[in-house]
Amino acid sequence: MHEMTAFSTDEFRMVLGEWVWVKPFHETPAKVPNRPFRSGRRPNLFSRPSLHSAVKNLRDIIGDIEARLDEKDEVRELALKSSRAIARLSSSAIHGLHKGEDSDAPLREAREEAMKLHSVLEGHPELYHSGFVENALQELCEAAIVHAIARGKPLPGPRDCEATDASYLLGLGDAVGELRRFALEELRRGNVGGAADHLKTMEDIFDVLVRFDYPSALVALKRKQDVARSLIEKTRGEVAVATRGKALEDKIDGLTGRL
Repeated sequence: MHEMTAFSTDEFRMVLGEWVWVKPFHETPAKVPNRPFRSGRRPNLFSRPSLHSAVKNLRDIIGDIEARLDEKDEVRELALKSSRAIARLSSSAIHGLHKGEDSDAPLREAREEAMKLHSVLEGHPELYHSGFVENALQELCEAAIVHAIARGKPLPGPRDCEATDASYLLGLGDAVGELRRFALEELRRGNVGGAADHLKTMEDIFDVLVRFDYPSALVALKRKQDVARSLIEKTRGEVAVATRGKALEDKIDGLTGRL
């Protein structure tokens, strides 16, 4: 016992009534912090049973998505076919106006087709505002506006054409080009007064178009405004030249009559 006391107390310690060797403090490894005791094996978060239970409804989710996309694809095909028919009938109506042929029937069919298209696309607004549908309704609005002007009737509105406001304004801008064709036809016939009337209508349409100064995301009307302005300037110059020529012709006829 006396010999035991000769050693450092850091090296020998009393444990359960007996002296045992303990390494010096500087040789003791770093103390590991206490951690809560966990009994059993650590669970595998991605075990086969848990994965199977997590994705067991994946087929149902994908099935619902596939069914909705299939329906949308079918509706899109119907909308494409209907849009082509509307554009074709609208073009036939305008062509009939210029040729002096029947334009009422194709315009009426185009409006009926637009009503069917509206009912088909109900519940699919992303397709209704897509490019090909907007273009077809724009053609219909142009034909309906030009037809009303040529027949001397009140102008139809967007609802009459089953069209959006943007489609109607774009169609109104395109109507300026068709009115120029009417004006040139009147000049060819020597009817300067009739050409001047069409020019006045073109200017009235342009005056209302320039009121709309919205971003292109709402309505891309800037290019239509520029084209309408250019067509009006050309038509105004041609009508002015024809007016002077008509006045000169009248003076010559007057002098010829006196002689």
